[in-house]
Amino acid sequence: MDFASLGFRLKNFIGECKRVLTVTKKPDAAEFKTIVKVSGLGMLIIGLVGFVITMFKLLFFQ
Repeated sequence: MDFASLGFRLKNFIGECKRVLTVTKKPDAAEFKTIVKVSGLGMLIIGLVGFVITMFKLLFFQ
């Protein structure tokens, strides 16, 4: 890999980062609350599945 290719890739990456930052926006209060609720629900479900699997393993395989 030569330095010209590396420089081009780095410049391209920085340009993509700038593009993403200009497109993004700060969520309003309602959108933020929705994101928090959905994320919390997802974490709760994943934790519950892990708990059930652990209890199943402890009850039947020990």
